Amino acid sequence: YVSHGGNKRLKRAMSASALASLRSDPASRAYYQRKRDQGKRHNQAVLALAHRRILTLYAMIRNDTLYSPQPTTNLPPAA
Repeated sequence: YVSHGGNKRLKRAMSASALASLRSDPASRAYYQRKRDQGKRHNQAVLALAHRRILTLYAMIRNDTLYSPQPTTNLPPAA
């Protein structure tokens, strides 16, 4: 299901960003491929990637942090 509401320019920009990340970011490519393996069509997988990127941007703003491609974990150091 794709919402037809919202800012069309922003949605188009995020989709273009997701497509660009497929060519340059291995993590984005892996996420896209996982969605394709789950049976999603190309556009559905791209939209899922765009949504994931939006969530990342929101978290960066909320936490006042810069982008870090490696997820941070709060695991204790190995003994």
